[in-house]
Amino acid sequence: MASYTQILLQGDLLHPIRLWLDSREIHNAQLAHFLCKIIPAQCPFEQDITLFGRKFHIPPMCKLNPLYVELVSLRFRSLCYLADECGEDITTYY
Repeated sequence: MASYTQILLQGDLLHPIRLWLDSREIHNAQLAHFLCKIIPAQCPFEQDITLFGRKFHIPPMCKLNPLYVELVSLRFRSLCYLADECGEDITTYY
């Protein structure tokens, strides 16, 4: 594993969090259900909103979240656990 000094020099301050998220294994159905509920199945759409007469553009949320790929991967592992290990129907999460 890379030292914190190497990570800081490379510029990826989120690398330890990325590694931690990628290494998480799901072994609890309650946790898996929770993760599937809070992590969206797809990237929310971009929007234009008008506030006080000014128009603001909000980009897709996945572009704003630097950990989006890792979170979606964690959600996928949760879904796999529920389907494969628990034998549950996961269609409600799609």
